[in-house]
Amino acid sequence: MSPFLAAALEAARAADTVVRAHYRKNFEVRIKADASPVTEVDEAAEAAIKGVLLKHFPQHGFFGEESGQDRINAEYLWLVDPIDGTKSFVRGYPMFSTQIALMHRGELILGVSSAPCWNGGAGETLYAERGQGAFLLGDNGPEKLQVSSIDSLPKATLSLGNLAKLAASPSWARLGAVIPQLHRIRGYADFLHYHLLATGRIDAVVETNVNILDIAALVVIVREAGGDFSELDGAPITLATTSVLASNGKLSAILKPALAYTA
Repeated sequence: MSPFLAAALEAARAADTVVRAHYRKNFEVRIKADASPVTEVDEAAEAAIKGVLLKHFPQHGFFGEESGQDRINAEYLWLVDPIDGTKSFVRGYPMFSTQIALMHRGELILGVSSAPCWNGGAGETLYAERGQGAFLLGDNGPEKLQVSSIDSLPKATLSLGNLAKLAASPSWARLGAVIPQLHRIRGYADFLHYHLLATGRIDAVVETNVNILDIAALVVIVREAGGDFSELDGAPITLATTSVLASNGKLSAILKPALAYTA
């Protein structure tokens, strides 16, 4: 385990402690300029993460959902969403996670995705480093992850996330034509459908209306589990990314031309 990954896991544990202490309890909720909620718990969890990461790597940049950008052009840049799924956290159901990723000179090289209250409160943490594989942090040590081998739509399960931009585009009708060809369609959303994809339990994910902090860690995890992760039109993932086509690697070549998405 690299020092980068060790620090990211330490930071995730620090955030988990903050989040679990406040889950389903009273806390302040405010509405941001983009109409999304933010809580004092988001801010405290991000401060805990930032404190750990910059203690180990004071020269690194930091881009957080709540605190914004600090040294955005640094050689190493941490990308953090302390509670991805704040609406779920506020409503008291456990489909939210902490997302921590590391970018080196524009390339994502590490990801930790921790869902502290998922799985009956036991939590679920996935992590990956580029070239080292993806793993579930299990009770008996790390368990290596592998995407599915499904290679056709009639056998595939597709999960859909936020689709507001897709629904306003010509690709909405194309998605409608794809759906009857599938084995199953679901809407797991947030961290969950990427965890299911990386562990081989579903086969593809399509969504729009995301930002890089939502997905950066999951990009590395899915890729290291053997999958493919790009923008919905096939473009590479960047700091400006707003859409996703992720799959087990076999279905992207089918779904990309079928949807023919343009932002």
